[in-house]
Amino acid sequence: MPKPITLPALGDNYIYVLPYHKDKALVVDPGQIAPVLEALDRHRLIPTDIFVTHHHCDHTAAVAELKRHAPCRVIAPDGRIPGVDLIVHEMPVVQLHNRQVHVILTPGHTGTSVCFYLPPVSEAGAGILFTGDTLFVGGCGRVLETDMATMYKSIRKLAALPPETLVYPGHDYTEENYRFALTILPDDADFRRRLAETQEAQAAGRPTVPSTIAEEQKSNIFLRVRQAAVKRALNMPDAAAPEEVFGELRRRKDTF
Repeated sequence: MPKPITLPALGDNYIYVLPYHKDKALVVDPGQIAPVLEALDRHRLIPTDIFVTHHHCDHTAAVAELKRHAPCRVIAPDGRIPGVDLIVHEMPVVQLHNRQVHVILTPGHTGTSVCFYLPPVSEAGAGILFTGDTLFVGGCGRVLETDMATMYKSIRKLAALPPETLVYPGHDYTEENYRFALTILPDDADFRRRLAETQEAQAAGRPTVPSTIAEEQKSNIFLRVRQAAVKRALNMPDAAAPEEVFGELRRRKDTF
């Protein structure tokens, strides 16, 4: 299966177009119409489905216009998304021709946020994970409609996917995330390595996605809250629960 076509939009958003059968494609989180239409035309693709991870307008603003452009099915977590055809909170799998898209419930950024996972097509392949504003490269989303423990549980759910899974988030906050991580652990080799790789990609005009679950386990500070070094840096006792450490990190990131 081809990899997603990554479309920068709105300054720091990512929209994705994923070809899946001949000239058919799905679109993920279309917050702006122009880059989507340009990509569909350039690659001669027909959109059949729009997948939406959450209701915020920077992920949904182009849904209605794209649906007017082609008879797309809109697949979303709740009824706040314009033109929704299928609400997926009670449907764990969506069928696309001969592929399945698994719906992973990930409340935290919003109360109904979801992520979409396409398993690999072969043992040698890698699955594809669209994470919206739940898990970013090197970071995670703001906690807006739930508590910190709920968000931590959601990102741990994603971290349990196969390590080779390709991670495609809804925003490019990558450099900022690694700069923040280095304020907590300034000598961490993984954070320094990833910051350098991110800056190199930006200088070359390349997207900073995808990451992998294995890489996020290694270099995403929000997935390392059980480590003693992180707890010491936050002046939190070793006995502190992981969700408490996560909450302190997320509060610091909110004001970074």
